[in-house]
Parts: sequence; structure tokens; C-alpha cells
Amino acid sequence: MTDHLTHVTHPLVQHKLTLMRDKNTSTGQFRQLLREISQLLAYEVTRGLPMTTRSIETPMQQMDAPVIDGKKLALVSILRAGNGLLDGILELIPSARVGFVGLYRDEETLQPVQYYFKVPTELEDRLVIAVDPMLATGNSSVAAINLLKKAGAKKIRYVCLLAAPEGIARMKEAHPDVPIVTAAVDSHLNDHGYIVPGLGDAGDRMFGTK
Repeated sequence: MTDHLTHVTHPLVQHKLTLMRDKNTSTGQFRQLLREISQLLAYEVTRGLPMTTRSIETPMQQMDAPVIDGKKLALVSILRAGNGLLDGILELIPSARVGFVGLYRDEETLQPVQYYFKVPTELEDRLVIAVDPMLATGNSSVAAINLLKKAGAKKIRYVCLLAAPEGIARMKEAHPDVPIVTAAVDSHLNDHGYIVPGLGDAGDRMFGTK
């Protein structure tokens, strides 16, 4: 994966995203749709993984069959909303190692504040996929990637549901080596740092909180 930004325009992704944007969509429906979209985005972000072969026996004969090469992937959720994407991707890649970065956004400064960090070992040898539904200002994403690189990660990809141009630019400035995969690039951020037209607060809509 070489492009800094991959916008996934697949009809299924776009249809499900429209349902998620609708303010009348229930918490349960929102959560299910996010899980479904996450698997479609995972298909895109794992494109081009290194492959090798191993010998297996089919019911018919022996063959050298393709398998993913290298250490298990690391999936890192940027809490709390990242867990919605994480759950769906884990269904697709159940053997992946899992980490968590706890960041919340100070509503006054819009800057990220860290409260938790726990990631798998040997990050330097793994493809790390960081997940967070919303790439808004980009401050939390940049902070999370900073922490992952400090922990040894060298190959990182970032998956989000929605991205604002401001967040994309911030990520490209700070981490041009980290490809972004998103289902949509929205218009702009409002005065409170929320994506417009967006879908509201992904965490609140996912967990039924305010």
C-alpha cells in the first residue's frame, strides 16, 4: 500500500455508511453496520500483505498453498470508539494481536490527553493497523501513531470511517509514511472540531451514551 489516502467507494460501504449517518438509526443498528463496514475496510487495508506458501494435503492431493507471511498482525484500537472497528476486523483476522491506546480530546483545546497504552510485543516486526472511526482534527491520531512508533512500530496503516480534510492534512504532515484507509472524506470541521456532515459522535452513537 503506497497511496497516503485510500477512499473506499464500494457501493456496499457507501450504502451502509449512509444508514449510519442517519440520525434515526438505532444504537444496535449503528453498531452492527459499523462491524460490517469494518470488515469491508479491512479487506482494503490488508491488500498487498506479504505472502508465502506452505505444504498442505487437500482431499485430492498435496499442494503448496498461499498463506500470509511474517508475524501476526497487530490491531490497535484508539479508545473508545475504535473498538467498534476492532470487533469487526477481529472477526476477519481472529489470530491478530490486539492493543489499545487510550486518548480523550480536551474539549477546550481539542488536544489529546493519554490515559492508557497497552500494545503487543515485537511491534517492529508486525504490520500495525490502528483503528478509529473518526479522523477529525487529526490530533488524537497523530498522538496515537507517535506512541506506536515510540513502542517500535515501523509499518503502520490507519483505518477510519470518516475523515475531514483537516485531519488528513495533519496526518500527512506528521506521518506521511502511514497510509489512511477511509470510507468517506467529508466537507470540513465545525467550530467544535466535529466532522460535517459527519454522523455525530461515533462513541456515543455506538454505546448509547451522551
